[in-house]
Amino acid sequence: MQALSRRWRLPDARYVQIAALTTLLAINFTVIDFGARPAASVVAIACAVLTQLICCWLSGNPLDVRSPVITGLSLSLLLRADVLWLHAAAAVIAISSKFLLRIDGKHVFNPAGLAIVVLLFTTNGVWISPGQWGTAIWFASLAGLFAVLVLSASRRIDIAIFFFAAHAALLLARAAWLGDPPAIPLHQLQSGSLLIFTFFMISDPRTTPDSRVGRLLFAVTVAIAAYYLAFVMQMRPALYVALIALSPLTLVLDRLIPAVRFSWRPSVPKGVST
Repeated sequence: MQALSRRWRLPDARYVQIAALTTLLAINFTVIDFGARPAASVVAIACAVLTQLICCWLSGNPLDVRSPVITGLSLSLLLRADVLWLHAAAAVIAISSKFLLRIDGKHVFNPAGLAIVVLLFTTNGVWISPGQWGTAIWFASLAGLFAVLVLSASRRIDIAIFFFAAHAALLLARAAWLGDPPAIPLHQLQSGSLLIFTFFMISDPRTTPDSRVGRLLFAVTVAIAAYYLAFVMQMRPALYVALIALSPLTLVLDRLIPAVRFSWRPSVPKGVST
């Protein structure tokens, strides 16, 4: 039974996420241009890995390139900049935050999300467009397929569902209040940028609450805050600002509703060495 359990357990979610993000980036380069550039992607990934190497050397931690590769790919998909050095700066900020901004061994902020927000508020040469990935049904289907694979492996599909449901409910309620046809909020929900945020950003297992109830509360709170920033404050990167601003709430929820801490390593049955 132990051998069967080892054979059929879910793979490390980081491998699945790398494959999913790489495929989306390849689609951008070869099929439909959504704004990502090969040079910027190379710079983001290379600087993320290099920063991870330096931070691991300074802290004495073993090097694992999977995490910085995911961060570099995420920045490649989401961030746009006038010059290449801003992509390098984003990678350095993102990876450094994992080592500098952590409490009780847990990241306070999503690394890529933090880098995006910091650069948006401190420079004039970066931007992120909510519509940069389009609203095509085929892309929504593809992103959804990858999401199921990634979130099933990382056991965080619930927070993606909670957030998307809350975000959809708010958009539909606003449309009903304004007298808009349902086609408008449904069109907004097909945004590729929204799907990437939902499936690969807010669902990051290292920066989300450990308990399911905590993830529900966190997801709904982020959705409400993002709605306020987008439609009251007229802020374009509302999703990312809301996520980063509310990230410390995760630490509070973990204290109030304790649960088993997420680990990238798959669980191993007792008596089985790793």
